[in-house]
Amino acid sequence: MHDAPPLRAPGSASVGAAAMAPPRAYQVWEGSNVFFLGGRFIFGPDVRSLFLTIFLIIGPVAIFCVFVARKLMDKFSHHTGICIMVFAVAFTLYDLCLLLLTSGRDPGIIPRNSKPPEPEDFDGSIDVGGIQTPQLRLPRMKDVIVNGITVKIKYCDTCMLYRPPRCSHCSICNNCVERFDHHCPWVGQCIGLRNYRFFYMFVFSTTLLCFYVFAFCWVYIKKIMDAEETNVWRAMSKTPASIALIIYSFISVWFVGGLSVFHLYLIGTNQTTYENFRYRYDRRANPYNRGLLANFKEIFVSRIPPSKNNFQARVLPEQGLQPRQSAGGFMSPNMGKDVVDIEVGRKAMAWGEHDAASAIDIDAGLRNDTVDDKDGGLNESTLSFEHILPIESIDGSEVGAFEHHRRRSSLGSSGS
Repeated sequence: MHDAPPLRAPGSASVGAAAMAPPRAYQVWEGSNVFFLGGRFIFGPDVRSLFLTIFLIIGPVAIFCVFVARKLMDKFSHHTGICIMVFAVAFTLYDLCLLLLTSGRDPGIIPRNSKPPEPEDFDGSIDVGGIQTPQLRLPRMKDVIVNGITVKIKYCDTCMLYRPPRCSHCSICNNCVERFDHHCPWVGQCIGLRNYRFFYMFVFSTTLLCFYVFAFCWVYIKKIMDAEETNVWRAMSKTPASIALIIYSFISVWFVGGLSVFHLYLIGTNQTTYENFRYRYDRRANPYNRGLLANFKEIFVSRIPPSKNNFQARVLPEQGLQPRQSAGGFMSPNMGKDVVDIEVGRKAMAWGEHDAASAIDIDAGLRNDTVDDKDGGLNESTLSFEHILPIESIDGSEVGAFEHHRRRSSLGSSGS
């Protein structure tokens, strides 16, 4: 008589299957980004500054609607007064949408490689006559041709790839970003290929919003002057909210307005902020400048390329890098060096540091690698080339000790 199988709680199979499901890409992301809504929105690590930016936009507009626009509805005809209020609210919502499109999308992150690329002149074999060739060191920089001008691209030790032209590694987000412009702390995100258009539209629309609030505050003061037949100072004293908004918008317009003009110049010359401060194309040829009209079309009309990352996709467990052979393979440009990555802003770990930390000296290597096996013979499998130095680097005493130990091992094996 067989026992009945144990009863399972409803839904336990689905819960177990969900627990065993591989994680999604955003859950194992190696960058410093912050994700929301299951990877649908990606922000920088300083996303909290975004709330300050939203407050600096909504706060003044709310004061304007309550203390200025609402009073102007009585000063103007019914439809004109309502239009002033509606336009202020609608334009603010439009500005916030541009802010979200700038801050919450992939700016153009290039996926990392799981292993370094192979040198271009590598033929696929590292054994020559049974002897392994030395390791091949990857070049630190490579030359590519862009519109007939030679441009140098740099190897990124963090992402293990050669950065495409105009790409740079953001030290805050810890990602390589295409057409990297800068990391904006006000939006909490890198500004790159896929969000630069929305960034400029956000800055420009904020400038227009400042002008709008500034202008209608003066209109309200003028209406008070006409209604009470008084001077400007007495009229301003009757609306302190207008005075505060005039000062606030005047200061803000210098910041966002100056930023709009500066990026208008960058767009017209097809530069990024990073290139403008680092390369100074006014002193050298700009390989990306295609003319004023073509430059503006590239930013505002051209199709935005899709993201190269699917943050919601399931990620299979990675096998990890295979252990490198000490006498063959490829080496990072920084292997064996104490190199500081200037663009990353932190010290890059040189390849082979883990091996160096666990390395042993030649005496210990000879003692450990030349032990007898259980039959009395020499364990030849442990005598690898990576533990034996050239014979010229060992003094006579060490050579003699090694030869004496080898003879004793051979005698022991022949006797057994």
